Amino acid sequence: MPNTFFLQRVADLYDTFKRHDAQQADRLLRYRNIEAESAKLLSQFIRMQQAKAILEIGTSTGYSTLWLAEAAQATGGQVTTVEIDAKRSAEAKRHVAELELSEIVQFWVGDAADYLKEAQETFDFILLDAERHAYENYWPDLKRLIKPKGGVLIIDNVISHAAEVKSFLELIKNDQNFMSSILPVGAGLCMVVLK
Repeated sequence: MPNTFFLQRVADLYDTFKRHDAQQADRLLRYRNIEAESAKLLSQFIRMQQAKAILEIGTSTGYSTLWLAEAAQATGGQVTTVEIDAKRSAEAKRHVAELELSEIVQFWVGDAADYLKEAQETFDFILLDAERHAYENYWPDLKRLIKPKGGVLIIDNVISHAAEVKSFLELIKNDQNFMSSILPVGAGLCMVVLK
C-alpha cells in the first residue's frame, strides 16, 4: 500500500502536470501523463502479478514511472524507463529521487525503437505510452520482450485515441500467439498477454 507522503506528492505532481498541459496549444509541448486511475490500476497489476522486471516506454515527466517504481519496490522489482526527451527524463529522475525510488529505476534516454532492438531481457510488465504512430514498428520487438510465462503489455490511450491505435490493435488481434482486452479506465488501456 503506498504511503501517505507518496500519495500526496503524486497527487500534487499530477495536478501540476495537468495545469501545464491545459496551457499548451501544441500537443507535443504537453506532458501527456497517464490518468491517475490508470496509474493506480497499473500499480495493482504489478502487485498482483508480483512483477520484477518492468519496462516503461514513454517516461515523460515521470508520473507513471513513480507508480511503477512504488509498486516495484513492493515486489522487489526494477523499472527501466525509456524517454526520447532528455529534459523530461531529467525531470522524472528528480521526482524519482525526491520519493527515494532511485535505486529501483533505470533511465534510458533515446529512441524507444533503438532500445527495443537492443534489449535482450524479457519483462514481466511493459507499459507502452509513447508516440502512437511508432507502435506498429515496435511490435516485433515488443513480442520478443514480453516474458513467455505471465508477461503482460499494457497500452495506454486506446479509447481516447482509438483511430490512432486501430491498426496496431488489429495487428495484435491477428497475431495467433496473443490475446488482448480493452479496459475502460482513464484514456483506455489495452492488456495484451500470450495465449
